[in-house]
Amino acid sequence: MQMLNARLNHDGTFQPPVKRTRGGGPYHEVMFAKHPVAEIASLFADPARVAMLMDLLDGGSRPAGELAREAAVSPQAASAHLAKLVEAGLVMRSQQGRHRYFRLASPEVGVALEALAATARPAPRELVAKPVDEAGMLRFARTCYDHLAGVLGVRVATAMEKNDLIEPQGQNFSLTPRGEQWFKERGYDVAAARSQRRQFARRCLDWTERHHHIGGAVGAMLLGHFLRYGWMVRCTGTRALRVTARGERELERFLQS
Repeated sequence: MQMLNARLNHDGTFQPPVKRTRGGGPYHEVMFAKHPVAEIASLFADPARVAMLMDLLDGGSRPAGELAREAAVSPQAASAHLAKLVEAGLVMRSQQGRHRYFRLASPEVGVALEALAATARPAPRELVAKPVDEAGMLRFARTCYDHLAGVLGVRVATAMEKNDLIEPQGQNFSLTPRGEQWFKERGYDVAAARSQRRQFARRCLDWTERHHHIGGAVGAMLLGHFLRYGWMVRCTGTRALRVTARGERELERFLQS
């Protein structure tokens, strides 16, 4: 007879499954190695840790105290949560004087968060907990790590596909020759972006719109372009982006071209 079990520890992690076998004597327990996906999933299972990770989803750095307030936990509890996230490679820690700052370790962590949020019902806490006006801004235009997301992010992706600048290719987008020329004409080094140790143009599922926006190196170049030329600006203390008067004119032409 064989049995498999797993126990949830007090700290929110799972004890690996145990295989018990009967061989004419007492049961022998053989511990299976913890699967890395289960280990990471257990870190996402805590609401406080998720709140802190979502607060870092704009790609910026935050001090531990600010993350503790966002997660509504004590500084001591926040430190314990952050230590686990750092150890797992989800978050990176840096020291500036007496203060410690934390940020997501890679764009892939942001992709994983957005993918999980896209499956959530009802809407993720980040949106539900915001005032109506801020929630509307987050839904319309926000950063997803280092690229554009929300209603506007999806509309930009749709327009670029319609105008033959990008095309779907499995789980990613690819730049068409016309798309490569569009970026080159604006001074972007497409070859350098393609050689980065990250996905080039990911089809990133938007967690509010349930459609794809553009992630990866291409998404980062695109958001950088919009910010650099003043089409939109970051809103302090939130991932929301505000479209400027100039941006309204330029984006209207961009989306309808």
